Amino acid sequence: MTSDVSPSVGKAMMSGLMILLMLSAVGIGNAQSIPDPLAILGEEKTEAAWKHKGRPATLEFFRKEVYGVTPDRKVSAEWKLDRESEVFGGIAMRREYLLILGDTLSVRVLAFVPMEKGKVPAFLGLNFGGNHTVSETSWITRTSKAPRGKSAGRWPVEMAVRKGIAMITVHCADFDPDEHDGFANGAHALFPEARDESSWGTLGAWAWGLSRVLDHLEDVPEIDAKRVAVIGHSRLGKTALWAGAQDERFAMVVSNNSGCGGAALSKRRQGETIAKITSRFPHWFCSRYSKFADKEDELPMDQHQLIACIAPRPVYVASASDDAWADPEGEFLGLKKAAPVYALFEKEPFMADKIPPADEAIGKKKMRYHLRKGKHDITRSDWGHYFAAASDLLKP
Repeated sequence: MTSDVSPSVGKAMMSGLMILLMLSAVGIGNAQSIPDPLAILGEEKTEAAWKHKGRPATLEFFRKEVYGVTPDRKVSAEWKLDRESEVFGGIAMRREYLLILGDTLSVRVLAFVPMEKGKVPAFLGLNFGGNHTVSETSWITRTSKAPRGKSAGRWPVEMAVRKGIAMITVHCADFDPDEHDGFANGAHALFPEARDESSWGTLGAWAWGLSRVLDHLEDVPEIDAKRVAVIGHSRLGKTALWAGAQDERFAMVVSNNSGCGGAALSKRRQGETIAKITSRFPHWFCSRYSKFADKEDELPMDQHQLIACIAPRPVYVASASDDAWADPEGEFLGLKKAAPVYALFEKEPFMADKIPPADEAIGKKKMRYHLRKGKHDITRSDWGHYFAAASDLLKP
C-alpha cells in the first residue's frame, strides 16, 4: 500500500482516543495567523472580483511556488475502447480505454459504468498499484507484485454502480512514476523544455493527467461529463485538490486524508511539515516550494486558499482520527478557512466551529467534512459519505 505515512513517525502518532478527545475540544485552533483569502481583493469583495482577480492571482502563487507551472502546450491525443464486458450480474459494464498522448505516453483508463438509462455522474481518481488492484473483476495489463483486487476495499466499484454512479481510475504511474527520476519519464517527457525552479513536479503531472481523461469522458455515452467528481487519497488527495482548483470542469472535488501540501494548513507545522515532505518527496512539487521548509511563517498563502480556488463548486475534505501525520485539525481548518470565499456565492456555506464526532458528516451545502475513526486510509465508510454528497450535489 502506498501511503504518505512514514514508518519512522509511528511513535509520534497519538492513539485514536487521544486524538478524538483533542479534536472534540478545538475551535479554530492556533490559526490566527492564517491569511484572509479575501485580502487579495482589497475593498471590492464580490463574486465577480474573486473570479476575475482573486482566483487567478491565488492560483498563480500555487503554480509558481508550490506545485509548479503546468505547460499550456497541447499534445495530440487518441482515445479508443480497448475491451469491455458485463460485470456484477449484468448491472454494469467494465471497460478499459486506451489514451495515447503525444508520441510516447500510453495510458489505460478503467471504467465501471452502470447499465441504466440516461447519463450518470462519475468519480474519477488515480490509483496507487495498477488498475488490476481496484477490483477482483479487473484485467491484468502489466506485470506487478500487487495481486488482483488488492485495493478493492479502497474502490467499492459495485457499491458505486448500484447507486447509479460510474467509477473511473488510472494507475498514477501511467502519467508519471512516483520517484525522483529527474522528470525524464511520463508526462514530463512530452514537454522537454528547459526546467526552472517553478517547473511542475509529479503532483502537477498527475493533475494534468486527470484533466486529460476528463477531456474524453464526453465520448463515453453513459457518463455525464459535466457531473464528474475528482477524488484522491493521501498524495493523490493533494493531486485531486490541485486538479480541481485548476480545472473548473470538475464538478466536485474530494480530498481524503491529503495532509501537508493538500488540505492541511502548513503554518500549523503539525505532523508532516514542508521540510519533511520536500526532503522525502522533492519530486512532488516545484523546487521553489522547499524554500519554505522550516519557514512556514514566510508563506504569503496557505492551503485554505487552494481550496478557495474550487469555489463555488462543491468540495469535500475528510480526515482520519488516527492520522496525526496528516493533521486532521489542520485539514478541517483548511476547509473552514476557505469559507469566506464560498460565502461570496452562498450564505453560510460552512458554519461548523469544531471537528464533528467521528463518522459524522457535516455540511449541508457545498462545503462538507467528516472525520472517520481509524487510520490513514480510504474506506467504504468514506465512500458512503462521498456517494451521498454526490447524490445531493451532482444532480442533473
